[in-house]
This record gives sequence, C-alpha cells and structure tokens, in this order.
Amino acid sequence: MAKHSYTPTPLDTSRIVLSDDLLALTERIAANVHDVWAAGRIAEGWTYGPVRDNDAMQTPLLVPYSDLPESEKNYDRNTALETLKVILLLGYDIHPAE
Repeated sequence: MAKHSYTPTPLDTSRIVLSDDLLALTERIAANVHDVWAAGRIAEGWTYGPVRDNDAMQTPLLVPYSDLPESEKNYDRNTALETLKVILLLGYDIHPAE
C-alpha cells in the first residue's frame, strides 16, 4: 500500500463568532446535510439496518435527523457550523431572505 502524505489545513475559524440567528441556522443546515447524505446513500442502494453492514449496504443512520444519536447530530452540526464560519471569514455576509 502506498503511503500518502496529506496534512489537512482548514482555515482558522476560531475567532469567528456566530450571532444567535446563525447559531440557530446551524441546526437547520445540519438537518439538511444529513438529508443530502441520506438521499445519496439511498440512491446508492443503501437501506436502514440496525447495525452498519457494508456488504448488505445497511446503516442505522438512515433515519430522520431528529432520530439520530447526538454524536451523529454533532458531526452534522460541526459541518454546518464550520461552513457558516468560513463564509464569514472569507468576507461574505449572511442575511435572512426578505
């Protein structure tokens, strides 16, 4: 097996503070992230199963976001949170639709 050298270098978002509105938005984005992931899995032929089984293409995570364990929700929340922070770090503004 070839050895790969990869050092992730994410942007430093540690100084970005999200407003309460954007913090609330992270939960909606996290739910959507999960739905996008789930739709992709289903399109690939995966189905719900009580335990992950790669050969049978089953996973216990093919459930609504609200039914996920907190550890899985936190994974999606972190993706949403970091995405919002990067948008702000890069100088973009986020405003609610009027």
